[in-house]
Amino acid sequence: MITSAELIEVSERRSAHNYHPLPVVIREAEGAWVTDVEGKRYLDCLSGYSSLNFGHRHPKIIEAAREQLDRLTLTSRAFYHDQFAQFCAGLGDLTGKDMILPMNTGAEAVETAIKVARKWGYDVKGVEPGKANIIVMENNFHGRTTTIISFSTDPEAHDGFGPYTPGFKIVPYGSADAVRQAIDPETVAVLVEPIQGEAGVLVPPDGYLTELREICSAEGVLLIADEIQSGLGRTGHTFACDHEGVVPDIYVLGKALGGGVVPVSAIAADRDVLGVIHPGQHGSTFGGNPLACAVANAVIEILNTGEFQARAAKLGEVLHGRLRELVGHGSIVEVRGRGLWAGVDIHPDVGTGREVSKALLKRGVLAKDTHGSTIRLAPPIVVTEDDLHWAVDQLVDAVYELQSR
Repeated sequence: MITSAELIEVSERRSAHNYHPLPVVIREAEGAWVTDVEGKRYLDCLSGYSSLNFGHRHPKIIEAAREQLDRLTLTSRAFYHDQFAQFCAGLGDLTGKDMILPMNTGAEAVETAIKVARKWGYDVKGVEPGKANIIVMENNFHGRTTTIISFSTDPEAHDGFGPYTPGFKIVPYGSADAVRQAIDPETVAVLVEPIQGEAGVLVPPDGYLTELREICSAEGVLLIADEIQSGLGRTGHTFACDHEGVVPDIYVLGKALGGGVVPVSAIAADRDVLGVIHPGQHGSTFGGNPLACAVANAVIEILNTGEFQARAAKLGEVLHGRLRELVGHGSIVEVRGRGLWAGVDIHPDVGTGREVSKALLKRGVLAKDTHGSTIRLAPPIVVTEDDLHWAVDQLVDAVYELQSR
């Protein structure tokens, strides 16, 4: 047997250190649980940053992938394939949009939305070429490409990678007035996460998204919602924007769209927006490939039942009810989130988020820290109520242990 320690040593020696993983080596998984190479089981409370909303190896999704693997995996977009039409129509119906543009990763989808918004600004709004600007939010996380990190306010993502791409205005998250004041005649879009995941599962004030929708409509500006982490059932609705009944001009989707099997991303918009893209202006050899479409089609069918959205809402009440009980007793300062998604702020005197995550790891719970003293909890929606209670019990024990040092 190759041990976890041996595998970690080789990984650290032979790979770039662009991540700081917890010391666990996972070998197999099913549902909400994973198993390491030594055979120890863990409850996955990160879900691949929402990529695994439907759990590890969901039977319907795996079946779709296996069937497609036996037939066709790639054509490139030089040709049509038999899964593509269903994918476009299905995702279009799910989002209520006319058209979709498929890519692979979430960052690619954000880049696609940026390009489309600029092209729309020049072709439809009449902005002078090269002058378009997009309003973005402080503490955003939309990926780590050169363009995206150009408007990041996170020093780790931003610093040391210049020169930076121009054309973005950064305003405080949660302030509709700041957005209103930042708009000028050359503004083509407002890009927002309905809930900021990487920033610590920050939920904006009630009515914020509604105000953004009203402002963008009045000013002739596109509203772009990055639902890569918040969408596809995670918060108890299909999209986090649904909590306010807001429909953006462009949905940006990824992560869970691939069912935890393959990278799948896309943007969805109406014809008057996506119709500005013409052959040769944007694309990807693997974007919308047969295997990806077959997997995504299974995901869309699952979402169309509404079962997972309802389950996330119900279990989210359990999770947040338990977590709120822990606030104000010296160890946990604040809890935020919606559905099966929570950001838990640990008092700095107790320990860092990483220390808490490592203490949870010892107890069989996988979670991950962000921004120092915050941990994120986002179990797969297939998690049971008993599993949730057990996970919170482990959090209580982990914090108590750290306090007692």
